Amino acid sequence: MLAASDRALEASYRGERPGRQPVQTAYVPADRFHPDLAADWGRQALQPVADFVPSSAGFGSAMGIPDALAVIVRERVVAKLSDEPVEDLRLDFEDGYKPTGDRQAAEDTDARAAARDLAAAAAARSAPPCTGIRCKSLEAATRLRSIRTVSLFLAELLAHGPMPAGFRLTLPKVSSADQVQAMVLLCDSWEQAFGLPEGTLVFEIQAETPQLILGADGGATIARCVRAGGERLTGVHYGTYDYSAALGIAGEFQRLDHPAADHARAVMQVAVAGTGVRLSDGSLNVVPTGSRAEVVAAWREHSRLVRRSLERGFYQGWDLHPAQLASRYAATYGFFLAGAPRACDRLRSYTESAGGGALEEPATARALAGFLLRGLDCGALSEADIDERCGLDRTALSAMHKARR
Repeated sequence: MLAASDRALEASYRGERPGRQPVQTAYVPADRFHPDLAADWGRQALQPVADFVPSSAGFGSAMGIPDALAVIVRERVVAKLSDEPVEDLRLDFEDGYKPTGDRQAAEDTDARAAARDLAAAAAARSAPPCTGIRCKSLEAATRLRSIRTVSLFLAELLAHGPMPAGFRLTLPKVSSADQVQAMVLLCDSWEQAFGLPEGTLVFEIQAETPQLILGADGGATIARCVRAGGERLTGVHYGTYDYSAALGIAGEFQRLDHPAADHARAVMQVAVAGTGVRLSDGSLNVVPTGSRAEVVAAWREHSRLVRRSLERGFYQGWDLHPAQLASRYAATYGFFLAGAPRACDRLRSYTESAGGGALEEPATARALAGFLLRGLDCGALSEADIDERCGLDRTALSAMHKARR
């Protein structure tokens, strides 16, 4: 009697997507991209750190990091900004992109130029681990332009080399499952047109419309979108300002910690749980520029909001300015470093009792292992940090994280 239900559950809830999830997505207008952009963002992020918080104490105070962690967090953040400042890069052809002159001709030109530059960055190994483009939406007014831009970009990109690893498309302002299904069909068509292996093209959607959270029929449209996207849908990203504006929230109060944002993200979280689709929080438009006081105030606010997202299970977010990378990584590293000792102790207790301890469920052990793996992936933790505390290496953590009851 339950066999069909078992198969449906297995098909719909595949578990977490394997591999590393970036902790941030850098957002840059497509016409401003160049092959060394990631390294430039790193240098621009390091400069205000050197200028305004040269000491560990000052850095900790600016980022809201406890004194006991300030030295190691600053050290690891500086190393990250030097070695891999951007984990995920999105070239924007939507709201952040403002072509001049003949807009159609300009976007054609910029799509080809951005593709050539991304191919050059990939060949030179200066591209971040994950890259992609945000096209225009598939709403009636922009869908043909969106399809043309992606088509031109892919043609030019593949004319200059293979598809970069970690490449994905971002579809904004989704309001119906039909748009997601259309994106799946488009990916099928592009793969056939360019001779790509099936499944090469994947995409994320952005939650920027109220209709995605609650449809006209009273259902959670986003849950239908996850089903419609299948294996090609890799993520759902919250759009802070478009979503807030659509609800009539005044500009002054369009924030990541607004109750309306919390509601939308909670629906997103439930809809994707167990499906392999990843979550990302939105952006903060207060950027760290100006005087020392202005920069520190922006860092402090950004750090607070990043920590808040992490505490709620959103391990990724969007950054609009290079200097936000410093507060992004500071808050993220502080979060994982503060939580690692307790997570290691709990895992040690669990493994020493062969999984039979009364205080920890197997699901909790999997979550603790996942927490430590995320810390390793982003550079917040080292394998020595974990091995010394609980005697588990990455391989053991991965096995525990993947285990099913």
